[in-house]
Amino acid sequence: MWGLVPLFWPLLKPAGAAEILAHRMVWSLAFVAVALIVVRRWQWAGELLRQPRRLALVTIAAAVITVNWGVYIWAVNSGHVVEASLGYFINPLVTIAIGVLLLKERLRPVQWVAVGIGLAAVLVLTIGYGRPPWISLCLAFSFAIYGLVKKKVNLGGVESLAAETAIQFLPALAYLLWLAGHGGSTFTGEGLGHSALLASTGIVTALPLVCFGAAAIRVPLSTLGLLQYMAPVFQFLLGILYFGEAMPPERWAGFALVWLALVLLTGDAWRTSVRTARTARSARTALALAAETGTPGTAGPAPKAESVPPAVEAPDVSPLAKP
Repeated sequence: MWGLVPLFWPLLKPAGAAEILAHRMVWSLAFVAVALIVVRRWQWAGELLRQPRRLALVTIAAAVITVNWGVYIWAVNSGHVVEASLGYFINPLVTIAIGVLLLKERLRPVQWVAVGIGLAAVLVLTIGYGRPPWISLCLAFSFAIYGLVKKKVNLGGVESLAAETAIQFLPALAYLLWLAGHGGSTFTGEGLGHSALLASTGIVTALPLVCFGAAAIRVPLSTLGLLQYMAPVFQFLLGILYFGEAMPPERWAGFALVWLALVLLTGDAWRTSVRTARTARSARTALALAAETGTPGTAGPAPKAESVPPAVEAPDVSPLAKP
């Protein structure tokens, strides 16, 4: 669904990106509010209101995701689907860079190489576009900052979307009322179908999130992380094959560098995961043997975990920041 969403936003024309964004905020709150009423999950709201620091972080998250959503909608409806997909390809590299710069985290050698290749890719794409790929960078940085703030807030997916859209709701509703008062609203002037499509932005935002939450408890996280790359892959293919966007050689070169960096990151994360699992199995086996013999010392000490420097892992891709 996230990979195919570029097909949806053009259906909302002649509404502009700002109007679509405002409707997305308003109707997303309506959708998740109904969902929370059905499942009767409201206790978190009272706790959040009693914690000013977490509430401030939710406000920051709402502001950042507003930028992310707005830029993405504008990019798709302005013919920049490929450049928008690039933003979600380079997001893991930006997340790592933020971890190093702000959190003082240490990288493994392969991660340093991947970040260096990512920087080279941005340089190549800057030359190819004749300007920095600002749409991609804006999406990637807003997504990464959003993820950083979300880790501090520590709210569930639906609850988090409800809190953020609750903060967005009044400004978005005020903008829509102002737009209607000045004759610029398309909600009531383009037919019932157009109105229904604008209202369905809440479903388009929340339904993939519900599916993601259901999958997260059933699918291994390593698999889930790899599946996250399907969204920008679909967006990239749609940009080229459906929307017919140009891909001169220098852009192919830039994208190829980004994909190389992602292959290195994914391979490194996979190897680290396998090593950690193998070490844990060895430790459990040693403890089980010791327990069977009744002499803990006979099995020897449990093997120590391999020393791996703390490093930034593959980002926990938050579904709320998806397009």
